[in-house]
Amino acid sequence: LITSLKDMIHKGDIDNARAFCRNLNTPESIMIEQGVARVGQPVQEIREALNKSGANEIAKLEKNLNVLNIIGRIAPMFGFVGTIIGVIKIFYSIAQTADISIGTISAGLYEKMISSATGLIVGVLAFMGYNFIFMLIDSYSAKLEKQIFEFVKGIQKPVK
Repeated sequence: LITSLKDMIHKGDIDNARAFCRNLNTPESIMIEQGVARVGQPVQEIREALNKSGANEIAKLEKNLNVLNIIGRIAPMFGFVGTIIGVIKIFYSIAQTADISIGTISAGLYEKMISSATGLIVGVLAFMGYNFIFMLIDSYSAKLEKQIFEFVKGIQKPVK
């Protein structure tokens, strides 16, 4: 991306460079297009535009990530609620039959264990997914930073 754009920009073909970025339609190209649009302005302004655009693209990637975070935090609580309901059923069965045999308590105990396990499994999977995706976005963010550096370096005319 940067190599192709650098050649177009040094030839003065800014419109073609912008169209090239728009046609790629990736977070990188969307960000770099903001820099291409400002070629000829001070480097600091170009860098600021790139940073703002990069931050917007990262925000788009992180947009729904909080859903996984919330699921990871709430799922174990729902499992705990199911555990409490299972225990209530155990005591209700004992109260109704005046019997403490395994047959009387097994249905509530089964519900209690399934609820706890399900809540924990869903919570752990959501937590792992959240952190994995966050790690990918963080890595991509570093890649965008490198692209900003390469773009700004590439559009500057060499000093003779």
